[in-house]
Amino acid sequence: MNLRNIAIIAHVDHGKTTLVDELLKQSGSYRENQRVAERVMDSNELEKERGITILAKATSVVWEGTRINIVDTPGHADFGGEVERILNMVDGAIVLVDAAEGPMPQTKFVVGKALKVGLKPIVAINKVDRHDARITEVVNEVFDLFAALDATDEQLDFPIIYGSGRNGWMATDPAGPSTDGMKPLFDLVISHVPEPTVEEGPFRMIGTILEANNFLGRIVTGRISSGTIKPNQPVKVLGQDGHVIEQGRVSKILAFRGIERTAIELGEAGDIIAIAGLSKGTVADTFCDLSVDTAMVAQPIDPPTVTMSFIVNDSPLAGTEGDKVTSRVIRDRLLKEAEGNVALKIEESADKDSFFVSGRGELQLAVLIETMRREGFEIAVSRPRVVYKKDEATGEMLEPIEEVLIDVDEDFAGIVVQKMSERRAEMVEMRPSGGNRQRLVFYAPTRGLIGYQSELLTDTRGTAIMNRLFHAYAPFKGEIPGRRNGVLISNDAGEAVAYALWNLEDRGPMMIEPGWKVYQGMIIGEHNRENDLEVNVLKGKKLSNVRASGKDEAVRLTPPIQMTLEKALSWIEDDELVEVTPKSIRLRKVHLDPNLRKRSEKSRAEVGVA
Repeated sequence: MNLRNIAIIAHVDHGKTTLVDELLKQSGSYRENQRVAERVMDSNELEKERGITILAKATSVVWEGTRINIVDTPGHADFGGEVERILNMVDGAIVLVDAAEGPMPQTKFVVGKALKVGLKPIVAINKVDRHDARITEVVNEVFDLFAALDATDEQLDFPIIYGSGRNGWMATDPAGPSTDGMKPLFDLVISHVPEPTVEEGPFRMIGTILEANNFLGRIVTGRISSGTIKPNQPVKVLGQDGHVIEQGRVSKILAFRGIERTAIELGEAGDIIAIAGLSKGTVADTFCDLSVDTAMVAQPIDPPTVTMSFIVNDSPLAGTEGDKVTSRVIRDRLLKEAEGNVALKIEESADKDSFFVSGRGELQLAVLIETMRREGFEIAVSRPRVVYKKDEATGEMLEPIEEVLIDVDEDFAGIVVQKMSERRAEMVEMRPSGGNRQRLVFYAPTRGLIGYQSELLTDTRGTAIMNRLFHAYAPFKGEIPGRRNGVLISNDAGEAVAYALWNLEDRGPMMIEPGWKVYQGMIIGEHNRENDLEVNVLKGKKLSNVRASGKDEAVRLTPPIQMTLEKALSWIEDDELVEVTPKSIRLRKVHLDPNLRKRSEKSRAEVGVA
């Protein structure tokens, strides 16, 4: 059977899921009356909420004797560790663009990678039936984007197809005909995308996507470069340096057939398959026949740049909102996550009550924390810290530097440059990017970018778009100013009283509301001075038997600061933690006892002086 492997690149809400559903339906992958509970490309709960693709997914359709494998791609840089490897599995890409919104920032990251690896794009303008569609301008914007991303002349000569995924048609003209359904798109993929290149020789495949399955163990997905594979066939796994990681037998070969992944008896060169039965082989390793001695060149896994401590929750409210609180269940959950997510690195601390979790960015770690709290876990997490590296030649400490692209309206370019320079960033490029917008490119230390996303949106009234990519390790750039204000700390345990909060309003903004449970050492607000201050939020109004008119009106409180998980992680200092439970996000000091806090500060100060 003829084969085509394509990636689908689209911003959230541009109609990717609907389009793929139509391709599946019209190719006969499922019947009209078949109930499909979960569409293949549908995102999970967190992806829907955040509007980002986190997990790579694949599906497959058959059209007139040709099998078309379709691979979805994550668009965010924190999950971009696998994008380049995914794009190396395919030979073409459909760039799906909304006819009204045009190309959006999330597509830029993946489109740039796709052009870099030499893929020939097909541009599909979707939702042409929208009342605010601006088809010609959107096509020009796509062309400008490709040109800005240094596309070759061949890549700029891309075919364009128009249609409406919801109404189930695509055509070479925006006006239709709409009677041919998805046939024009299928035909274009078959004519424009080349067949996969197949090499001579025995079975070889590079691992691209790794997942953990409760029944089959580790499942590794990749494209077969040469040879064939059958169930029970002995294979070995070679690392990038060519040494043998393990030998074993393939217990099962799975392939994407329509909306299901089914077991097959023979995997052939060029096809995208998943194999089970090996316990150590991972992404970027070469899975091959026993006669092969040389590893294939693979895209290396990006090194982790940010680390956080995940600590067993020991606050007085521990165990009141979640049911997974012990170090054993937290450890098992983190190790399970690391099995399927190669960009994560898990290390256990000496006391066994905390774990160091390292990843590609604070967003990736925040997504993991959010997933765990929804599963019923209670944990305390530290402020994200960058992963330093020692230069072996000079002994100098090196820190991760990222290339940061910020598209922003001209009016706000000044404040962005100022804030980035405060964070020790170096501007390397500034150019117009269409309309009255500027594209600013910086090399910035990763630690300076922690928590900057929300500040950037505030400074630019939500108009700026930031993309980040790991660039290199470089010598330490110097101190970066942190939070200037101290915090208000509860000095007792109980329920917060409105009268007490009202009396404390001139000390700084609050983070809690009346009736909230508090404990000693919990952070309840931001102090308007530099020092930390212990306060009593349990103190009610003294009652007397004298009533004066106007004195008993209800107190009016200023609304508290709403702390999201990402905001809390970037706001806390090194001696503070975020307590995360299924129902609450609380801020607290590492040492709840004030005497222990003072002792710890004293010893830190002595170390600093020494």
